[in-house]
Amino acid sequence: METRDPGAIVRRIAELRGEHRALDERIQQLAANPDDELEAKRLKKRKLQLKDCIARLESMLIPDEPA
Repeated sequence: METRDPGAIVRRIAELRGEHRALDERIQQLAANPDDELEAKRLKKRKLQLKDCIARLESMLIPDEPA
């Protein structure tokens, strides 16, 4: 995300959190089926990427403090 618009950042965080929750639900469904282990690993990796992206965006909302 290239913009520093707080409103846009907040909206993007909300979108990413929704995707994160959806992945979590899908991973729980796959846990019951060991044949889907590869897909579950792929989804877990994507979930971690989303978490990192959310953290980066949240840090953009924190104002810089002068030293």
